[in-house]
Amino acid sequence: MARRRYQNPKPKRHGNQWRILVWKDVFENGDWNRKRVPHVLGAVNDIGFREAQQRAAAVMDPLNLQPRSPGVAVTFRHFVDDVYKKIFLPVQSKAHADRYEGILENHLLPAFGDIALFDLARPTDIEVQKYFIGLKDKNLAHASMSKMLSCFSTVMQLAVEQSYVSVNPAGNVVLPRAKVGRAPKPNITPEQAAAVLELVAEPYATMIFVAVNTGLLPSEIAALRWKDILEDAIVIDEKCCRGDWGAPKTDARNTVLAVSPHVIQRIHRLKELSVVIGGGRGGYQTFKLVKRSEPDDLVFQSVRKGVVMRDNNILSRHIKPAARKLGIPFVNWRCFRTSFATWMKRAGIPVRDAQGQMRHARASTTIDIYQQTSDEHQRDAVRKLDSFTRSTTVQ
Repeated sequence: MARRRYQNPKPKRHGNQWRILVWKDVFENGDWNRKRVPHVLGAVNDIGFREAQQRAAAVMDPLNLQPRSPGVAVTFRHFVDDVYKKIFLPVQSKAHADRYEGILENHLLPAFGDIALFDLARPTDIEVQKYFIGLKDKNLAHASMSKMLSCFSTVMQLAVEQSYVSVNPAGNVVLPRAKVGRAPKPNITPEQAAAVLELVAEPYATMIFVAVNTGLLPSEIAALRWKDILEDAIVIDEKCCRGDWGAPKTDARNTVLAVSPHVIQRIHRLKELSVVIGGGRGGYQTFKLVKRSEPDDLVFQSVRKGVVMRDNNILSRHIKPAARKLGIPFVNWRCFRTSFATWMKRAGIPVRDAQGQMRHARASTTIDIYQQTSDEHQRDAVRKLDSFTRSTTVQ
């Protein structure tokens, strides 16, 4: 977009009218264009040249003196399609990008798509707040509303960074209060984890075993190569989320993680195992679980083709069916990571050491989000308190 200059057009007669030609910035087809637009000042029979000059000055003063941002002309939809989806989403993980695209298409674009960014970011405008307050009538979970606000905030923050607007309106939005309190993160006991493993076939059982005994994310487990498996540790330097390869999310997660020897032993045991699949007209086929074990080969290979695993398929086809058979209401990959953190708490492992195993940048994340207090924790606390009070009370 060309730099805006001071304009002082002279009124000219055009038929029976005085008019001026004003240069204006117009957003068309995803780009800025400068166009000369006529502006009528009045009829020649009603006003003279001097008054036409005064009216021209009144028209031009706001354009010359007041700052204008590109957000005056760009709608929320144009910005999302032409800037946000080209700058922000391509650098996010596939799962993150898919989630935000769904929120945009299903919620934010229908609500704000035709509104100019400038209007959304005006301090006096309350349309954004009214929209999020109205979500309480749609029976959405509070977590879903929070995700929607987070998505809207990232879009508008990019608009601020690109100088389309000066203020991110999401900062002033207050979400409706949650109807129910936040439930504790689901976790399972070591006994329940062992029962799930009994019902899940290999190599998926070993993937779960690694997850629940190391706290690794499914994307990190899927990306493990044989060169990453050391004698008493695992190297985490890659992740693969449903075909999308990349480095771990943070520097804290990119590390060499100490693990128990029985985890390493179970991983190497896969080289000796085979699985029989099929039946019916095609007959039965036997597949080795580890087709190749060179340093750069994947540890966990799909049974038929030997390619990288997809965590969502394993969850829906193996983990959840096994949990349902055992009457465990909710089990997923996140549950295994939360359980690992909770077990460390029950084992009395210091918070700093647990933080290192979880690879969190802050200990508060380990304590406040992952380490859950179970019923057994509470009973232990009550027993210890009861023992203390009885021993110190004068009988």
